[in-house]
Amino acid sequence: MKKHLSVRYGTIQGCYWMGYAALMGYASVYLLEKGFTNTQIGLLTAVGCIVSAVLQPALASYADRPESPSVRTMLLGANLIQLVLIISLAATAENSSMVVRTLLYGASITMLMLMIPFVNSLGMETIRQGEELDYGIGRGMGSVAYAIASWLLGRLTASFGADMIPIWAIALTILFLICVFRFPFKKDRKKAEAEKEETGAAGPVDFLKRYPSFVVVLLGCILIFMSHSLINSFNYQIAMAKGGGSGEMGNAMTISAVSELPTMFLFGYLLKKKSSVFWFRLSGLFFVLKSIGTFLAFNIPTYYAAQPFQMFGWALINVACVYYVDGIMEPQDSIKGQAYMAMTITAGNVMSSLFGGWLIDAAGVGAMLICASLAALIGWLIVCLGSKEAKTA
Repeated sequence: MKKHLSVRYGTIQGCYWMGYAALMGYASVYLLEKGFTNTQIGLLTAVGCIVSAVLQPALASYADRPESPSVRTMLLGANLIQLVLIISLAATAENSSMVVRTLLYGASITMLMLMIPFVNSLGMETIRQGEELDYGIGRGMGSVAYAIASWLLGRLTASFGADMIPIWAIALTILFLICVFRFPFKKDRKKAEAEKEETGAAGPVDFLKRYPSFVVVLLGCILIFMSHSLINSFNYQIAMAKGGGSGEMGNAMTISAVSELPTMFLFGYLLKKKSSVFWFRLSGLFFVLKSIGTFLAFNIPTYYAAQPFQMFGWALINVACVYYVDGIMEPQDSIKGQAYMAMTITAGNVMSSLFGGWLIDAAGVGAMLICASLAALIGWLIVCLGSKEAKTA
């Protein structure tokens, strides 16, 4: 049963991250072909992420209430909205104005980022209910899917153009909808009611006061994810600066994603050796190494050589932070905690979007990568200072 449920959850992660690869990983490929500048791409993604960052805590607080719909139901609703947006984007691709494209793509990014804490909470809530699910295996399947999507999209866009990106996203959104609908999950309303009576509802200020060290960790994570997003959101521009194009960008993304697999699939074993906070802290160092390695790369082979740092960077933090948050939070705060952590990814995307495109237009890819390296270094140091041992691994 454990492997069966983990695989079913893994299909949800897989469909989500294959869609993410298209809408975020290949955003520059699509939008540059549609006439956007680097600065405009940055502003578009920033606004989409800002709206998501505002909505995430509010929706998470609502989801933690006993009377609210389940995490699964909320995911289905968000996914249906996402499907309508992407179909509209694909249907109006040739005839729409840039304003319409901006609104549709920005709203699609908002819905995509909004789903992250709910995808994570679906797995952790299932585990908390006593079901045998290995989150690391499920998230590892997401990375396998991201690697496949990155490789295929690189070839599809090189052969058929950027209009393949929304078509791909539509297909994956439909598959995600089916997988979430079929996942066996029911909200434990009696437990949620008991926890609410015990502690009462907490607003954002009360919540953050309850976990002061978590606030420090969030600030560090914003900078780490800013570094990560500067590289990921402008991977196409980086690949071109190193002498390649969309195909080489796809290859690099695939190498990165494949490098994540051992870490994610074996994270359960890693937890037996060290606590989640140890792996959480370690991950920041590898964001520093990857950003510096990408800056120092002088051609496509050395650009490829920087990608395996993903193994203990993004791969490690992606799983470790979920366990870390779940370990330091009271059960009634779990979804909110995951939402605030997901919000750091969103905030990092916002900062990279606001400054990344402008930096590239003003000073070039090299200047952008120097900023990515500094952000990763400062963020890592802050996380090391702020994180504390969890109540559970």
